[in-house]
Amino acid sequence: MRLAVTGASGVIGRYVLVELVKRQVDVIAITRNPKNLEQWRDRIDIIEMDIGQASPAELDRVAAGTDNLIHLAWDGLPNYQSRHHFECELPKQYRFLKGLVERGLPAMLVAGTCSEYGMQSGALTENSPTLAVHAYGFAKDSLRRQLELLGRDLPFAMTWGRLFYTYGDGQPATSLYPLFRAAVLRGDKFFEMSGGEQLRDYLPLREVASLLVRLAMRPTNAGLVNVCSGQPISVRRLVEGWVRDCGSSIQLNLGRYPYLDFEPLAFWGVRRKLESLLGQP
Repeated sequence: MRLAVTGASGVIGRYVLVELVKRQVDVIAITRNPKNLEQWRDRIDIIEMDIGQASPAELDRVAAGTDNLIHLAWDGLPNYQSRHHFECELPKQYRFLKGLVERGLPAMLVAGTCSEYGMQSGALTENSPTLAVHAYGFAKDSLRRQLELLGRDLPFAMTWGRLFYTYGDGQPATSLYPLFRAAVLRGDKFFEMSGGEQLRDYLPLREVASLLVRLAMRPTNAGLVNVCSGQPISVRRLVEGWVRDCGSSIQLNLGRYPYLDFEPLAFWGVRRKLESLLGQP
């Protein structure tokens, strides 16, 4: 089996590569920063490419003989409100994916986002409407709709994996987990955070990568799939677990930062469809 990965040198992409090399598959890693993947050169095929400027020859090289594409590339984060997402990123992403389908790519697994659900609260299923309230969620959901329409004319199998919240090493320094780890390493007495009562759906990055790879190894036309734990947890309880796990005496300074105004206080994913596709974990 031959699998291609865009955004291969990104946070999730590097975890996905770890999972893929455990399996008997040929891997194509697509990245603008091949130096970041030097340690993989003897195990995978690395293609240096800007997907926004991919030439016909580059598209041919990716599509030829590829059984499935794990599409993770997306620029412009963490500025979720920027018009860049729908003015620049959306058309670039669609042109690239359409070009691959036109050249015979039979299947793709595209990373979506729980932001597509917008301000809805509670347990969210794949049948919940999409009501994105910021530019990133809107652009992602728009790409999904474009690809679904493309599939009417150029049939291909698509799985849209809606990712919820993740944590792990390698995340940007402004993410919750790296901020916490940095505070512990500095020996800070307090970790400043929000009130922590938000209920969210979190998975460690290595588990997210494993789920994505397992889905990609079964290139079916699965459509929407929540890639989530299915278990709501308060942010406070999550961070308290990190404190226990690392044996730190750091205390939480709750309420230092306000809650985000573009997220509901409590929402999480339902993973019945994920488990029906992959079986119980």
